[in-house]
Amino acid sequence: MDWTRDLPDWPLSSLSHRIRNRPHDWHVQISGAGRTALLLHGAAASTHSWRDMIPALAHSFHVVALDLPGQGFTRAGTRRRLGLTAMSEDIAALCVAQGWQPDVIIGHSAGAALALDLARHMARPDGTPPDVIGINAALDRFEGVAGWLFPMLAKVLALNPLTATAFTIGRNHAGRARRLIESTGSTLDEQGLSYYARLIADRDHVEATLQMMAQWDIDALLPYLPAIDARCLLITGARDAAVSPQVSERAARLLPTAETHCIDGLGHLAHEEDPTAILKIISGWLACP
Repeated sequence: MDWTRDLPDWPLSSLSHRIRNRPHDWHVQISGAGRTALLLHGAAASTHSWRDMIPALAHSFHVVALDLPGQGFTRAGTRRRLGLTAMSEDIAALCVAQGWQPDVIIGHSAGAALALDLARHMARPDGTPPDVIGINAALDRFEGVAGWLFPMLAKVLALNPLTATAFTIGRNHAGRARRLIESTGSTLDEQGLSYYARLIADRDHVEATLQMMAQWDIDALLPYLPAIDARCLLITGARDAAVSPQVSERAARLLPTAETHCIDGLGHLAHEEDPTAILKIISGWLACP
């Protein structure tokens, strides 16, 4: 997406900053003061997915929300570093360069996997790992035939330079966004859908998402779950059709200090569907260490 053309109409654009930290040119939204809360969106989204949560969290935290490399307004310096491990390393390097020491990392879907990987290597000023909150966390492998078919399909799509162009051509981006969102079990209002429509119309954003899918390797994280001693909360939406709530339940049994909370009536984008409910759960959990 074009920074100068599109950003003024983007949610919370007054909080946006451009930060160059190799290899990427990052788009980051910053608000509030105090302990740092780092927010990581899921695949194919951007900082806009936190639009209703950032102002509320900023009452208690120094909130840092970023666009993942190549997605939203972050320009990827290389397409070879869009997998889980590489992005985790690059986000950690950005935090070190900016002097951010997250007290809590909140991640949605693939962003939750990144949050847990970051917790393995980052520490708060007192030396303890940051708390981790995952919303419909993508913490499992594809099963059965999908275990080889989906990753293979993603690689084929990402290697074809015409794929992103083919996906973004046409005029019915709003209808396509609606179908994609509804397929995850979520329902968004017209404004929320419009942001995703703009994203899927952007070739660079789609291409980076495909590359992320192609390079994603959850096996780089799963064996380490029993050794991650960060305090964890895994929130799920009972209607999530993209990542089953059972994924978080299984992960919680592996993590040393984790609990789950399932919310009826919400899908994969639970934090956009009902941010008030999500914030209430998060605030209560953070207040009870």
